[in-house]
Amino acid sequence: MDVSTVIVIILLVAIAVLVVLYFLNARGDARFKFDIGGAGPTASGGTDTSPEGGMRSRLIGLGAFAAGTVAVLLGRLVSMQVVSSDDYIQQAESNRTRTITTAAPRGRILDRNGNEIVSNRASLTVVADSSVADNALEVQLLADILGMPAVAVRRNIEDTTEGVQSARTVAMDVTRQVVAFIGEHPSLFEGVSVEQRTVRSYPHGTLACHVVGYTGTVSSDQLKASEESTDEGAIKYQSGDTVGQAGAEYTYESVLQGVRGEQNVYVDANGNVLDYSTSIAPKSGSDVVLTLDIDVQTAAEASLAKVIKKIRSSVSPTCDAGSVVAMDVTNGEILAMASAPTYSPNIFVGGISSDDWTNLQSEESDNPLMNRAISGQYPSASTIKPLSSFAALENGIATAESHYYCSGWWTGFGEAAGQWCWDHEGHGDMTVQTGITYSCDVVFYEIGKGFFLSDNPEGLQATYRKWGLGEFTGIDLPGEGQGRVPDAEWKYNYYSNYPEEDRLWKGGDFTNLAIGQGDLLVTPMQMACVYAGIANRGTVYKPHVLKSVKSATGTGSVIDYKTSVLRTVDEKDDYHDLVDAGLKGVISTESQYVAAHFASMSVSVAGKSGTAERANENPLGWFVAYAPADDPKYVVAATVENSTWGADTAMYVVRDTLGALFGQPDPMVMGNPSAAGD
Repeated sequence: MDVSTVIVIILLVAIAVLVVLYFLNARGDARFKFDIGGAGPTASGGTDTSPEGGMRSRLIGLGAFAAGTVAVLLGRLVSMQVVSSDDYIQQAESNRTRTITTAAPRGRILDRNGNEIVSNRASLTVVADSSVADNALEVQLLADILGMPAVAVRRNIEDTTEGVQSARTVAMDVTRQVVAFIGEHPSLFEGVSVEQRTVRSYPHGTLACHVVGYTGTVSSDQLKASEESTDEGAIKYQSGDTVGQAGAEYTYESVLQGVRGEQNVYVDANGNVLDYSTSIAPKSGSDVVLTLDIDVQTAAEASLAKVIKKIRSSVSPTCDAGSVVAMDVTNGEILAMASAPTYSPNIFVGGISSDDWTNLQSEESDNPLMNRAISGQYPSASTIKPLSSFAALENGIATAESHYYCSGWWTGFGEAAGQWCWDHEGHGDMTVQTGITYSCDVVFYEIGKGFFLSDNPEGLQATYRKWGLGEFTGIDLPGEGQGRVPDAEWKYNYYSNYPEEDRLWKGGDFTNLAIGQGDLLVTPMQMACVYAGIANRGTVYKPHVLKSVKSATGTGSVIDYKTSVLRTVDEKDDYHDLVDAGLKGVISTESQYVAAHFASMSVSVAGKSGTAERANENPLGWFVAYAPADDPKYVVAATVENSTWGADTAMYVVRDTLGALFGQPDPMVMGNPSAAGD
């Protein structure tokens, strides 16, 4: 029965009711009587209480009620069928249709020359309808052919993170034999199918893992942030989405993440899929081009691993960590960034197991997820001495002509507070320049004492901060450490539980600070920026790993990174000349062994070693260098933890990385570590 027929019937009923009311009212004149003695009708008065009159009153009331009810129903019907018909049609349609979304392939991550560091690969994936979870026999059969516990299969099928109507992922990367068996026995595996999906692929294994990062299922916090975001164009995540969780995968999630596809399906009252309707194909994310050079990255990682292995076998069995970063000083591009120990991003594909996650977080593993090049915070050791020299020269604590005598034991604050130079035999007569070259601690003890007695006692810290220590470099990777430049206020607050006397800033704090010990903390990335600034005579470019974002069509790019200056530090040319000469001397003069390794390079090199003492651990070896020294292009900073002298450890990593940058590998093999110097 259509809408027009219903309306006609209601109208006929309404007319019938009105006719009945009319005839009932027409008989109402019987209530008036003629008085024989009068000339006109007069009301008889009182109330008609006869049975006939009472019945008529009730019928009239019933008719009025019926007419009102019919009118209300008629009005509601008109409202539903005419005014709100579109809304009800839409609601009815939504009750029988659902939209299933399909994940889009993520964009690739490439090195500066177009080599794939992270790509995508096809994965044969067994999926099942939700109803399969209720069939114990089918669940057990799936478990048997997949080699999984039945409880795990059922748990995966009951998982709704990918959507209520979506097929549930049972197992990824299944073999062709499994696919064939399921295909040959459809009666045994109703509601089970095999899909070809796209997952992350790492063709070079662990290479650059700390830079590219890894992906994982979107977290509840990320989902909430996505829902609450008001940014135009912000990604709206759905439960079960794969998103970047670390490194460039995280930083550039907005361009790597594609646009989901949509499939409209018809469902019954229980939500079961009955049929399929229209669909929109997913759109893959954009490719991201990094500044890394895969050949330089490979050389840096190989050298770091080689040095750590050598130190562990000959000096320190606990040596298993370190880092190296290579940067173009003319624009801030990172050519290589490595951290040890490493991890394989492949273990995160399809979801990481609880055992693997526990292993990555355990103390025994030494935190392989940590990118030590930007997150590791260490005493700078002697690599800070060029900045201490700038501070002394600028504040009048020292001049280029100042001389100091090093006997190996310094007693500037009295014999009871004496301090050793790293060379206990002493360096003899020293200047600020030779103090840098030979890393003479006595020269910098005197500088620290000078600040302690000066009218500007925090001039040393001011210079460190001016060069960017204690601040983030702003590199486009998550997890960067800020470092620390301690001063009197910081010490007083930090050691709040100590006696009052021990909380005060003393002369020994100055002497420790001037040689990069004590409470000073820096990151390898910060020191790379400092030495890039020294190489550029004050200009420090903001470090970055993004080079461009490729266009989805064609060979061009939609985004090209714009180089920016992080800071400009003003130091006199004479001061730069002194520091440069001191750093060149480190490579060519301080140690014949170090000089021999760099002599094979066609370009000159300037640099500085350092050895940081850390409580309850073996020393941390440092080495930072830039080249060509007279027309700088690259800077490399390296650390090796729980090792020995920086010149015996981190120096090799820097030399090998520079060798890869200039195409001039080191012909000398790594010797046995010795007490060659700081």
